[in-house]
Amino acid sequence: MRPATLLLLCAFPVAASAADIRVLSAAAVAPGLAKVADQFRRETGNRVRIQLGTTPQLERRLSVDDTIDILIAAPGLMNDQLRRNKVEPEKHVFIGRVGIGVAVRSGTPDPDIATLEGFKRSVTTADAIVYTDAGSGLYLDKLLDLLGIGEQLKTKTFRYASATQVLEHLAGGKGVEIGFATIPEIRLAEDKGIRLAGPLPDQIQSTTTYSAAVVSDAPEAEVAEKFVQYLDTPTARALFAAAGFDN
Repeated sequence: MRPATLLLLCAFPVAASAADIRVLSAAAVAPGLAKVADQFRRETGNRVRIQLGTTPQLERRLSVDDTIDILIAAPGLMNDQLRRNKVEPEKHVFIGRVGIGVAVRSGTPDPDIATLEGFKRSVTTADAIVYTDAGSGLYLDKLLDLLGIGEQLKTKTFRYASATQVLEHLAGGKGVEIGFATIPEIRLAEDKGIRLAGPLPDQIQSTTTYSAAVVSDAPEAEVAEKFVQYLDTPTARALFAAAGFDN
């Protein structure tokens, strides 16, 4: 699957000196990032092009594309890029952390996920459960096995390459189906027939942190640095928080 591309263009004439900066980002950050980038464009006139992908997709793109200005990623990829001097350590900011949420189709009852026992009962009695092949899905694979219910759920588990596909399946499904994705990704789909039932119970919750850094030799390094600094402002943090990030 090719990474999705999100283009945020000015709605009004931009000064000739305005820059285009290119951001390569983990897909889970998209809900808050799009709004922050749009606000940055409104305030500065600089346009932000965002390309989204999974960690392997981001890694491949970094290895072949010399037009990237900013990387936004989880610790594994970001630390690897820092060790290889591919991003600037002094131009690096923490964005926030996201947890895994439980999604259901609009109009269906909420599963009991307030406690660990309720969670186990809800997933084992559901008609189907749906999650990704990577990211949060890898965690869920291990979790369900640790809870002793992984084998029991295999025949009614649907796996997809992206959270978008997970939530599309859920929206068009039938019966009692439970989906899993990051909380921001679920919130982004709430106008498409999906509802966030809540986060995983505290005892089994897993969070992922995301940070941003200017890429070494970024074509638009000056504006890229300004955008990374902007990600750490109260305005940006409020937009990320509204999208489901914990700052």
